[in-house]
Amino acid sequence: MRLLALKKVSAIDRIMERFWEIDFLRGIAIIMMILFHLLFDIAFFTSIKVPVDSGFWFWFARATAAIFILLVGISLTISHQRTIESGGKAGKKFFKRGTKIFCYGLLITIITWIFFPGEFIIFGILHFIGISIIISQLFFNWKWKNLLLGMALFLSGLFLQNFSFNFPWLLWLGFKPEQFATFDYFPLLPWFGLVLIGLFAGNLLYPKAKRAFRIPELGKKLFARELCWLGKHSLAIYLLHQPILVAIMLILKTA
Repeated sequence: MRLLALKKVSAIDRIMERFWEIDFLRGIAIIMMILFHLLFDIAFFTSIKVPVDSGFWFWFARATAAIFILLVGISLTISHQRTIESGGKAGKKFFKRGTKIFCYGLLITIITWIFFPGEFIIFGILHFIGISIIISQLFFNWKWKNLLLGMALFLSGLFLQNFSFNFPWLLWLGFKPEQFATFDYFPLLPWFGLVLIGLFAGNLLYPKAKRAFRIPELGKKLFARELCWLGKHSLAIYLLHQPILVAIMLILKTA
């Protein structure tokens, strides 16, 4: 009985194990996101001109989003493998998780519609991640096909961005309506392509939720530890950082 209990505890510990390098990269993306949003808020609320809609900072924001979205795909692969291994129901788990994150996106839609009705967020990063988590379970076993399909979807989405359309109901897919303005827009095309590439990378780098490569355990070292902490709490930080930045901007503006 004792041996059985020890094996059970060991299995649970392995299932709960986090890969520090994933949290570390997500923590870097968090820092990049906060920096960009700070510059965006300065440009929006003050007279200081910061070119966030073009040039370096435009691509900086896209690179930040790309890191987040690729890590979504990689993390989903690991979580799926561990759920199957523990005897859980992956479909139910990811539907609940995706719905929860999508509802956070709806909350942001309501808040931005109240305060910024001209550019409120309809299908932003949280809407996108929520939907992606739900539909990604259809692709977990596609292996190399995810790389090919992901690249095709990503390139198709980039091409689609050159056009606008006179109907709004497919904006979530990537058919951007004419005169469409929003603070945050992440349609499935091209961005779900990166999720699929992340699923491919997760299967390649973490087969059966185990590292397929060697890496020093640096997660508890100075700076890496703090970045890993940010990565572990990325959703909470995402939800809280912008209201805090906006509040600071408004206080400074009225001071």
